[in-house]
Amino acid sequence: MPEIWLEKYRPVKFEDVVGNAGAVSILRSHAAAGTFPHLLLSGPPGCGKTTVVHCLAREHLGSFYEQGCIELNASDDRGIDVVREKIKGFAQQKVSLPEGKLKVIILDEADSMTQAAQQAMRRTMEIFSQTTRFALACNISSKIIEPIQSRCAILRFGRISDEDMIQRLKFVLEKEGAPYDQSGLEALVFSAEGDMRNALNGAQSTFNAFGEINRSTVFRMNDQPQPEKIRSCLDASLKKDMKGTFAPMHEIWQQGYSATDIISTFSRVAKQMDAPEHVKLEWLKEIGLTHARVTAGAQNLLQLDAMVAKILLVSQKG
Repeated sequence: MPEIWLEKYRPVKFEDVVGNAGAVSILRSHAAAGTFPHLLLSGPPGCGKTTVVHCLAREHLGSFYEQGCIELNASDDRGIDVVREKIKGFAQQKVSLPEGKLKVIILDEADSMTQAAQQAMRRTMEIFSQTTRFALACNISSKIIEPIQSRCAILRFGRISDEDMIQRLKFVLEKEGAPYDQSGLEALVFSAEGDMRNALNGAQSTFNAFGEINRSTVFRMNDQPQPEKIRSCLDASLKKDMKGTFAPMHEIWQQGYSATDIISTFSRVAKQMDAPEHVKLEWLKEIGLTHARVTAGAQNLLQLDAMVAKILLVSQKG
C-alpha cells in the first residue's frame, strides 16, 4: 500500500521545517542550549506545531526519543480520566535517561480538554516538573486555563506562506516523480489556505486520481468553485460590466456548488484582487454579511445575487 506523503515527508529535523521561522528559531536555541521548558504552541491547523515539538524532543532525547516521548491527542478523550491514566501514568513511569534529559509529553488539541482535566494536568505538571516536560499544541490559546499558560513558554504560529508551501510541494512532488505545473501548485496553495497538511493530502489525492497535478485536476479533486470564475466576476464589477459580473456566479451555481462554498471562494479571491483597499474592504463586508445570512439558513441564489449586486455597486462607486 502506498505510503501517505504527509507521514513520509514529515520533518524530523529543524532544517526541514518550513514557515514560522521566528518560533522555530526559538526552539532551535533551546535545543542548542540543552533546555526544554514547558511549551504552549498556538496556531491554526497544519502549520507545524506538533512537528516542531517532535524535532525539539528528538534533539533533546537523541537515541532515547522513542522511550522518552509520548504524543496524545486530547480530542480523543477530553475528560479528567486521560490525565489520571495516560498523562500521569507516563509521568510516573521510570525511564532510564542520561543526566539532564527529561521525558516529554506532547498533547495535541489541548484546547479541547475540559476545565477539570486542565486543572488536574496543572497539578501533574507541578508534581513531575523535575522529570517531565509538557508541550501543549492548541488552535485557541485562550481556551487553556491561566495557571497552565503561566507555566509555559508561549509560541504563536501563523499559516504557512504561499512561497514556503510551494517550495515544500515542489520538493515532495519531485521526490515522488509526480508531473506538475505552476498552475497546479498555485491551485493546491489556494485550496489549502495555509494548511501544509491539507496541501500535501490534496497533492497526493490528485496525483493518485489523475496522474498529474494541474489547475484543472486539483479543483476537480477538491470539488471547489474555480477561483478564475470568481476573479472574472470581480474584474467585471470593476469595469462596471453588469452582465459579466453576474454570469460567472450563475454558471458556478448551476454546477451545483453550495452557497457556502461559493461565498468562501469569493472571500479568498477578493483578498487577492488588484483593487483599491477600501473597495476590497467593502467587498469583504458584503461577503461577510451574506455568509451570516446563508449560515442562518438562507441557502439560495437570491442571497448570492444580492451579494453580487452590492459588490457591483461598491465597484461602481470606486
